[in-house]
Amino acid sequence: MDNVELRTEADAILAELVGAPAGSARLREDQWQAVAALVEDRRRALVVQRTGWGKSAVYFVATALLRRRGAGPTVIISPLLALMRNQVDSAARAGIRARTINSANPEEWDTIYEEVEQGATDVLLVSPERLNSVDFRDQVLPRLAATTGLLVVDEAHCISDWGHDFRPDYRRLRAMLAELPAGVPVLATTATANARVTADVAEQLGTGAGQALVLRGPLERESLRLGVVRLPDAAHRLGWLAEHLDELQGSGIIYTLTVAAAEEATAFLRGRGFPVASYTGKTENADRLQAETDLQRNQVKALVATSALGMGFDKPDLGFVVHLGSPSSPIAYYQQVGRAGRGVEHADVLLLPGKEDEAIWRYFADTAFPPEAQVRQTLSALSAAGRPLSVPALEAAVDLRRSRLESMLKVLDVDGAVKRVKGGWTATGAKWEYDAERYAWVAEQRAAEQQAMRDYASTEGCRMEFLRRQLDDEEAAPCGRCDNCAGPWAASSVSAEVVTGATKELDRPGVEVEPRRMWPTGLSALGISLKGRIPAKEQCSTGRALGRLSDIGWGNRLRPLLAENAQDGPVPDDVLRAAVSVLADWARSPGGWAPGVQDPAARPVGVVAVPSRTRPVLVDSLARGIAAVGHLPFLGTLTYSGPEGGHTARRSNSAQRVKALSGAFTVSGELAGALTGAPGPVLLVDDYTDSGWTLAVAARLLRQAGGEQVLPLVLAAAG
Repeated sequence: MDNVELRTEADAILAELVGAPAGSARLREDQWQAVAALVEDRRRALVVQRTGWGKSAVYFVATALLRRRGAGPTVIISPLLALMRNQVDSAARAGIRARTINSANPEEWDTIYEEVEQGATDVLLVSPERLNSVDFRDQVLPRLAATTGLLVVDEAHCISDWGHDFRPDYRRLRAMLAELPAGVPVLATTATANARVTADVAEQLGTGAGQALVLRGPLERESLRLGVVRLPDAAHRLGWLAEHLDELQGSGIIYTLTVAAAEEATAFLRGRGFPVASYTGKTENADRLQAETDLQRNQVKALVATSALGMGFDKPDLGFVVHLGSPSSPIAYYQQVGRAGRGVEHADVLLLPGKEDEAIWRYFADTAFPPEAQVRQTLSALSAAGRPLSVPALEAAVDLRRSRLESMLKVLDVDGAVKRVKGGWTATGAKWEYDAERYAWVAEQRAAEQQAMRDYASTEGCRMEFLRRQLDDEEAAPCGRCDNCAGPWAASSVSAEVVTGATKELDRPGVEVEPRRMWPTGLSALGISLKGRIPAKEQCSTGRALGRLSDIGWGNRLRPLLAENAQDGPVPDDVLRAAVSVLADWARSPGGWAPGVQDPAARPVGVVAVPSRTRPVLVDSLARGIAAVGHLPFLGTLTYSGPEGGHTARRSNSAQRVKALSGAFTVSGELAGALTGAPGPVLLVDDYTDSGWTLAVAARLLRQAGGEQVLPLVLAAAG
């Protein structure tokens, strides 16, 4: 078959894919170039093209052509479930049978593997996390590498640790690339790769197969009109949404930086009568599916989402994207705004930056590769164990949070220093060097990205050109549409009435604080004889906090008060009033209590403070203030006898936190006497809870000393 006939066949498949009449659809020349490279030349190619360019059309058309020529199934490594769902539906239109392997359908995996082996599946979409599963890596991956007809790596910038969204699981692809038989084509796609990331991914694609073909196009999005609206505070920004959301075309996405902000904005907009839904990492899978469906059908005005709704969500007629707060990277921002305007001539993109953005960036910035001493400590623990160690068991030896420890192990796995096996992780004994220069450079790049995002919000030049230059787009030029090119197009006015309503929503304090129920694994290795479930008679109850540090409401008030460099002092009057308000709401909840409750059995016998090494005046004044307002006795403060700062350290894992707290608190004889003399509930007051272990350990002591129930109240909760 010559090139012309192949092109005709490819265009016919495209028509089926998009649901168009035969002969009415045609691949663009740049798309055809990619298809021909895969099908005719069996090459490895990296396609860097703007969002909406049609990358999925390339690999589905190539899949159909290759399958007709006897090739094995296509394997697509895809990061998000939304993308998988969209693509399975798209493939079906062209008669392509697609299946997915991800965390949401484990009960189907065995059946799907059988279908692949029997040739009944044309496309297998796999989440990158599967690549690091022991069973998948050792049993399934080798079979896929031997039989696949086309390997597709979607969102390929995740491979590179220079990229804005590096994911260690993607690094496992190096092994699969090296094991592919000669002549198996590979396609990597992304819309967000600058020159350095492009070069890095292309080099990795060439593993064992020569130089990869790079097809890079201009990143202009002619449908998008970019703008920035600066408003004084979070209440004005929520108010702006309520007042101007209906002016935005069609349906769209409102991005927030945190789960808490998404929930706050959703509640406020719903209260104003807007059909919106929240979509975050905490949203149940069934609710995510329903939210996506509702947005696709325009049954909601917007999804209020975190980055959990990002790569791969495909709604061609999405009319707008609004950011309630600035992402920390202009490259990530470009990717998110690229959800809009794929199939419509005009779509509006607005950034509403907030004063709290940088504080939130810092809060979530603890993702850098750990210091060498902690890495060496991990390798030593694995070597000395003589058996596989699980992550919980490693936590007893290494003072790293679980998510950071897991990420580090994945990187070490790819580097060959450790290996994931049945039962956990083992050290390979291979020589490993700590690449301090590379890790420092990555950290510097993150800081540069944050500065670029500040510059984007304040630039007087073309905003689209700015974003394209951040991606090293050599064809970047003024767009003529953004607020700087054509003049401001989005009103910045917000009525006083709407701002007042938003202020009331944000000023409403109170979130639940879930207690710890189980002791962390591995405490015996630290000389602590605690394990399993915490006995009910030693647990604390579900508590309350004024807010989360990631809130755009109370979080903004609490972050400066609890910052590491904040000056200690008495609790501010407004904060104390809010704490009393939280207690009043608590009293009205089932089983709750608060000052003023008349039922003596429901009232605490008194207030106890957690000793603070950093903010003793703040905590003491908060505890005494609540006691005074509630006409409750202040029973005293737990005695702290541990190391300096031992119980205030944050961002440790659970085992290390319990180790630091073990034996650190004691109950004085006077406090113990007060507890036994008037048994009943005790209100335990602290300034902040992150892991929950300070409250758990303190509550255990108080209950052992005679407290019948411990009710924790803190100013702020993490997350």
